[in-house]
This record gives sequence, structure tokens and C-alpha cells, in this order.
Amino acid sequence: MKISTFLKSYSNIIFLLSGIIVGSIVGLIFGKQVETLKPIGDIFLNLLFTAIIPLIFFTIASSISNLDKTEKLGKLFTIVIGVFLSTVIISAVIMIIGVLVFPITQNIIASTVPIEEIKTGTAGSQITQLLTANDFFELLSRKNMLALILFSFLIGFASLHSGKNGEQFRLFLNSGNEVMKQLLHIIMKAAPFGLGAYFANQVGIFGPQLFGAYARPMALYYGVGTFYFFLFFSIYSIIAAGKNGFSIFWKNNITPSLTALGTCSSIATIPANLEAAEKLKIPTHIRNLAIPLGAPLHKDGSSMSSIIKIAVLFAFFGKDFTNPQTILLAIGITVIVSVVEGGIPNGGYIGEVLAITVYGFPMEQALPIAMIIGTLVDPLATLLNANGDLVSTMVIARISEGKNWLQNSLS
Repeated sequence: MKISTFLKSYSNIIFLLSGIIVGSIVGLIFGKQVETLKPIGDIFLNLLFTAIIPLIFFTIASSISNLDKTEKLGKLFTIVIGVFLSTVIISAVIMIIGVLVFPITQNIIASTVPIEEIKTGTAGSQITQLLTANDFFELLSRKNMLALILFSFLIGFASLHSGKNGEQFRLFLNSGNEVMKQLLHIIMKAAPFGLGAYFANQVGIFGPQLFGAYARPMALYYGVGTFYFFLFFSIYSIIAAGKNGFSIFWKNNITPSLTALGTCSSIATIPANLEAAEKLKIPTHIRNLAIPLGAPLHKDGSSMSSIIKIAVLFAFFGKDFTNPQTILLAIGITVIVSVVEGGIPNGGYIGEVLAITVYGFPMEQALPIAMIIGTLVDPLATLLNANGDLVSTMVIARISEGKNWLQNSLS
């Protein structure tokens, strides 16, 4: 009876983990030949991405439209931003300590890799493009995720103020939210096959690079990142809800963790995080706001990877990273990167360009190095980003609802 209960409770996780393990083994054995499996992973991700856009709209808009007081919305939004910013800075400081204790002194071999076209412009125009879209249909692209979130936020706020006249629209938002959750549940049934194929391709193509010239910074990032994942996420969960928070978090973060590792995308992990947040008994209005908002804005893993990239560049060009002004500037860059860097797999080099420009490194030499480091650390970075959203949402619930929020939800 116990075995059957265990299999029933964890069957989805077992199937998902099995698919990833089999895919990884296939990738190690056959190497680049596994590119033939790539379309299977791409089909799964495409289905996931197309469903995520309406999911984000309905979860944020419906959550805000159901708040009973506008003061509660302002307080909650302030808590969300405060928690997100705090953990990003903490993660950056932890990685800085790691770099100072285990300095990167070896030379990194600059490789030639394809470089995306970087759009330049004034600060005002870049902020405008980041927060808004000049046509409605452009909101439907995940490349405009912050604009979509802002629009969803405003729609929810407007429906909140519409009173009885907006009651039917609020019901539409709630209904749409439930439908999109079911759609994502259906799509995730194919996750063992889709993520298995995606993992096989990733391991087959990028696996050998792990043993090249980037081994030391890679080892440092994965070592410090793993330390941060287990220790600090445990601390955050205990702060959120004590011993019960610790146990319930580590029991329900497995599927989001595997999804993050498999897709290398915080955006793609939103459905798994929302499902896990529901199992964590986080209040609906909190999880439906914090999880979608955290995917593009809150990135503990990206802040740590930003530090390691800067440290590698300083080592490559023979400069001193230990200067206090350099370290403070690096922390500032990580905060900006966590906001502007998108949730698309292996996408967006705005953070790298920003760091290179600020420190005055030659772009043609520095950018390929930063891009390769970013690609190799992407799985763990995404894991920290996505799981960071989940545990931070627990902390947000603790601050917003009080220390007994979990007990009240379970009773």
C-alpha cells in the first residue's frame, strides 16, 4: 500500500526524471548525433511557450482583479519587489565571496561564437522598449515579457476599479485562468519525452566543453551555486514557515527544478512553479502575482553568473577584481541584469554587453568569452532563478500574511 501510494504521489516526477536521465545518457553516448532528437524537444518547448503568454496574462490580471483593497495591492507589490531585490543582492555577494576565496587566475581561451545583433539607443528609448510595446499584437511575444506583465497588471487594476460593471469581465479572467492551468497540465504530460530529447541534445552538444579551458570558472560557479541552492533556499523556507516550510518546500520543488534544468528557461518553468506554489498552500493572489512577475525580474542564478563572467573577464585581461569599487559596481550590474535579462533559453546578451561596456573591455574579445560562460552555466542559473521564485514567494507570503500563513492554509 505504501509503495502504491508513493508511486501515485510521485509518478509524474518519476517519469520526468526518467526521461531526463535517459536523454542525458543518450546524449553522452551518441554526442552530436542526437541532433535528430532536437525537433521533439523543440515541439514541446514551442507548445509550452505559446501557452505561457495567455497564462501570464490571466494569472496576473485575475489575481489583481480579485484583491479586495487597492491598498493591499500596493503593499503586496512593494513586498514582492523588496524580497526579489534582497535575494538577488545576497546571491551576488555569495558569489563574490566565492571568487575572492577561490580566485580565477588561469587564462581563458577566446572562442569564436555567433554574436546576436545588439540594439543600441538612448537610455530612454531602451526603457520604453523594455516596458511597453507599440502595438497590441507585440504583447503576444515572449520577447516583450515585461510589457505583457505591465499590461496585465493594468488590466487587473482597471477591472478592480470597475465595480459591478466589470463583474462579468472579472469572471472571464478567473475562467481564463482555470482554462490555461488545465491546458498547461495537458502539455506537461509530454514533458518526459520533450525534456528528455532536449537534455539529450544539450548534453550531446555542450558536454565536451565542460572539460576545456572553462573548467575552473565552471567548477566555481556550480560549486557556489549548489551551496547557495541547498543552504540559502533552506534558510529562506525556514524564514517563511519554520520547519514545516522547510519540509514542504523540498518536497514540492522537484518538478520545477527538473523543468528548469531541462528547458533552461525561467519562463518555461512558470507552470510548474504555479502548480508547486499551490501545493505549498501559498495564497492564490500572492502566487499568481509573484511567480509570473519573478520569471523575468527575479534571477538569483543570473546575478551569480554575472559575477562569474565579470571575474573571468578581469582574469583574462589581467585586471584586479578585488577593488571595492569594482565589486560594488559588479553588484549594481547584477541587479540591472536580473531586470533586463529575458527568460528565453540561451537568449539575451544585454547583461554581458552592459558589463563589458561599463568596465571598458574590448567587445570583440570579451563578448565571446562571456557568452560561452553564460551558455555553460545556464542550466544551474535557471534552476536558481526558477526555484528562487518559488521560495521567495513563500517569504512574500510570510511577510504579507503573517508568520502563521502556512498553518492557516493547512487548517
